[in-house]
Amino acid sequence: MLILVWTIIIIYGVLILFIFLYSLTQLALTLRYRKSKRNTRQVELPALVEFPMVTIQLPIFNEQYVSERLIDATAKIDYPKDKLEIQVLDDSTDETFELIANKVGALQQEGFNIKHIHRVIRQGFKAGALGEGLAICEGEFVAIFDADFIPAKNFLMDSLIHFTNKKIGLVQTKWLHLNKNYNFLTRLQAFGLDAHFTVEQGGRNAAGHFINFNGTAGVWRKQCINEAGGWESDTLTEDLDLSYRAQLKGWEFKYLEGIGSPAELPAAMNALKTQQYRWNKGAAECAVKNLDKVIKSKDVSNSSKVHAIFHLMNSFVFVCILLTGLLSVPLMYIKSVYFEFEYLFQIAAVFSLSFVFLAFFYWTSTAMNYENKKTGFLKFLSSFPIFLSVYMGLSLHNAIAVCEGYAGKKSPFVRTPKFNLVKNDGVWKNNKYISRKINPLTYVELLLSIYFIAAIGIGIYLGDSGLMPFHIMLAFGFGVIGLFSVKHAKG
Repeated sequence: MLILVWTIIIIYGVLILFIFLYSLTQLALTLRYRKSKRNTRQVELPALVEFPMVTIQLPIFNEQYVSERLIDATAKIDYPKDKLEIQVLDDSTDETFELIANKVGALQQEGFNIKHIHRVIRQGFKAGALGEGLAICEGEFVAIFDADFIPAKNFLMDSLIHFTNKKIGLVQTKWLHLNKNYNFLTRLQAFGLDAHFTVEQGGRNAAGHFINFNGTAGVWRKQCINEAGGWESDTLTEDLDLSYRAQLKGWEFKYLEGIGSPAELPAAMNALKTQQYRWNKGAAECAVKNLDKVIKSKDVSNSSKVHAIFHLMNSFVFVCILLTGLLSVPLMYIKSVYFEFEYLFQIAAVFSLSFVFLAFFYWTSTAMNYENKKTGFLKFLSSFPIFLSVYMGLSLHNAIAVCEGYAGKKSPFVRTPKFNLVKNDGVWKNNKYISRKINPLTYVELLLSIYFIAAIGIGIYLGDSGLMPFHIMLAFGFGVIGLFSVKHAKG
């Protein structure tokens, strides 16, 4: 029995240690980001005087609701027509193909250099489409926009000026949100993504650590893509993979927080789950593929290696959350019976600082969006606990994706359904791309909500309230994820 007790304690200890170390890197990024903001002086960049040839790639697969919107917005970008090529990389198998063909034909009549590149076989998914387009593109620089984006008119003028530095291989811009306040889910996603596109990307870039292309709303130097080995489809996050391969080759990336590219957030739970699965499994696959190369590189500083470890392994946090949650209940019994381990639990209490570090991380992000600090702080207080709870509730779904990624289990690239939602307008419930099937995993999520409700009761019975906030958040999170999954599947 004692062997089992020690096994539970050691596993739990390793898991909370990883979460603690991860939160420390987030704290370091927060401090670096805040320092860069204090030290940054607004420097007005000169306007473009030379206009290099640019190709804009629009990878699309069955996007009948937003494909025309994207193409129209791209055609309105302010840039000389004779220096701009637009590639619509269309893998569609439904009526999206005809919508694109008609839209492209109309723009060609207006004198645009726009090409409709349709693939019958979707080899390599998005990475394959980008690679085939790259092989025949005319541009020295390549901008990429996913179907849910509406690029701003000044996007190229504002981003290309940074390529005067010949070492820059990528310029990435910030994601803005077309439908941030559409519903509960979009508000939570915006809260989380805003932290990534302020503190994480800004902090890593300011410190000279590796950052990543976010798959869209960025401009690549074509030479950089080719020297890094081109687009590869052996991971679900081809953007993260290419980012690391390019930076390992010595290319520098530039993140522009001041340039925003509006995009649509998934408004349905099952669409969000699809996106989360791809992002987290892809990150795990990229860790397997690239992490050893980073660690062994003689050209990467030790601090950048540490940040790269937790950057590539950030999805492992979901595995830690799930397992620590499951183990926390037997741990309460161990604590109540084996008093000789009391000192271990006192040491473990130090790791609760992880919550404080993460709170500081997200508060810094929230504060950036509010001139009135009191309003921003109230917004943070109302959003952070709910955000953390709901993303804890995604831990089962995401942990499975992560484990599949580490194990090398391959799966197709499943795109996130788009709905053409702007602000509070639009209806998604009749969207043809929404899956109406209830994944059996949803019922497990509901059972886990019950499990953690029981854990609250056990804590009360044992007189141990130390883990109660954790159990309340898990019970709420899994309940929200499970109930919304059922509700949205039923429409």
